[in-house]
Amino acid sequence: MADASLSVDMAQAPRTQVNSQQHTQPLARRRYALEIRQHMAWRWQALILAAALLVGFAISAAILVAAGVPADELANEFVMQTFFDGQNFRAVLFQAAPMILVGLAGSIAFRARFWNLGLEGQMIWGAIGATTISMWQIGPENLRLPLMFAAAIGCGLLWVLGPAWLKLKLGVNEIISTLMLNYMAANFLLHLVYGSWKDPKDNFPYSPQFRVFERLPELGAGIGSSILLAGVVALLAWWLVSVSRVGLYLRFVDANPRVAHANGVPVRRTIYGAVLLSGAMAGLAGFAVVAGQEGRLTQAFYQGYGFSGILIAFLARNNPLAATVVALLVAALFVTGRSLQVFYQVPFSMVQLIQAVIVVCVASSDFFIRHRLRRVGGEAAQ
Repeated sequence: MADASLSVDMAQAPRTQVNSQQHTQPLARRRYALEIRQHMAWRWQALILAAALLVGFAISAAILVAAGVPADELANEFVMQTFFDGQNFRAVLFQAAPMILVGLAGSIAFRARFWNLGLEGQMIWGAIGATTISMWQIGPENLRLPLMFAAAIGCGLLWVLGPAWLKLKLGVNEIISTLMLNYMAANFLLHLVYGSWKDPKDNFPYSPQFRVFERLPELGAGIGSSILLAGVVALLAWWLVSVSRVGLYLRFVDANPRVAHANGVPVRRTIYGAVLLSGAMAGLAGFAVVAGQEGRLTQAFYQGYGFSGILIAFLARNNPLAATVVALLVAALFVTGRSLQVFYQVPFSMVQLIQAVIVVCVASSDFFIRHRLRRVGGEAAQ
């Protein structure tokens, strides 16, 4: 009996030695495997994303301090002066309305795996459509604004229809086609404002000013109705992707289009619908700028909105309500950037640099959400 117990102890001894060697193994000689996570709880995802944003804010703060902004003034400039000063807060809402719309446009298209980088071109055509109604005085005065609204939606929708058809019918990469159409739309806009649509009064390259009944009215206290329009569109977009059957189809298409098709999901119709809705929203953003901000068609009204829309959709993870919040924050960043430009001579390109830093940090957080390191047993190869 004693011999049997002795043999068992001798058999277990090597295992104990191996385990102790693994635990005492130097860090440099340990082996790890990079694995794809099957699932991560949303609380951990939110924590990782928040940590990435904090890192991005810290780097941005360091850049601004190096550019000459006092460190003790950063919170005052970005929070107190932006959100608690009435005039600046109205400027944030004024700037946020078209940003919400382009952010929603990007989010809806990205949910269908259609990388719509032609948001600026669709904005341009939406503005051209609305201005056409004004220039040609189509319809009675009390219907002029709704007709401009409808024309902007229709023109933005039609401008993105071509890339959608090219992708689904011929397999043409939509990144290339939508980007190229941006240049076509921009040059056609220049043709109009330097040509037949140039304002005859002062001979500058913009269209004649819209009449009072052709402009979006104010809600009061200097707040334009374009922010209300953007909020309504955001709620409708949230209902579409979170409650309706179309939203369920979009989740299937986003996960795996082939499997979705095999399970009876109308993949092509879903993609067409999402892309056309994206173009319509971008066209509506153009309408919000020319009828709610500029009061006329100008040659550079669209610049910067395309990148901002993609940024907003990316940071919001294609969620319409989150896109609304992110658009407000991006608008606050733009307003604060102009203030820093005036008081601290910080170039406005610094704002774009901060945007890029935050995008890189959030993109990096996606790696930690989708992957994990797992320790592999055994010693590293000599």
